[in-house]
Amino acid sequence: MACFLVPMTEAIVATVAKKVIEKKEKKAGVQTVTSADGFKMEKTPFSQKLGWLNKMLWGGSALLAFEHVWHGEVVPYFPFLTAAGEGPEAVSEMLHEMATAGVCMAAIVTVVWIGMLLVSKSLEKRALKALPAVK
Repeated sequence: MACFLVPMTEAIVATVAKKVIEKKEKKAGVQTVTSADGFKMEKTPFSQKLGWLNKMLWGGSALLAFEHVWHGEVVPYFPFLTAAGEGPEAVSEMLHEMATAGVCMAAIVTVVWIGMLLVSKSLEKRALKALPAVK
């Protein structure tokens, strides 16, 4: 009914955080890593990595919202969520769905993103080690 609101809320928070981090990274300048041979390589900025999370969260939320509109659970008039106008039992069920399915979906997306961060870090280290041999 409203499970898409949880990842959407996380997406809003992550988007604000990305904007703040981008400003700090602009002030700090480009981060580089230097190999033992003196070769310099730019690191992927954290704001860009946070952008990956944003895209996954916003995309998933949009698809879920569309699915809920398609099934008539979200309508273009007040109270927007049909469960909110059907009484306390429906509201309780909606909140339960948000607490279970919504939180689970947001957590899974975040765990996948953390996996992406680990792979990215590993690839950056491997590229840094391989670059002096390419010279």
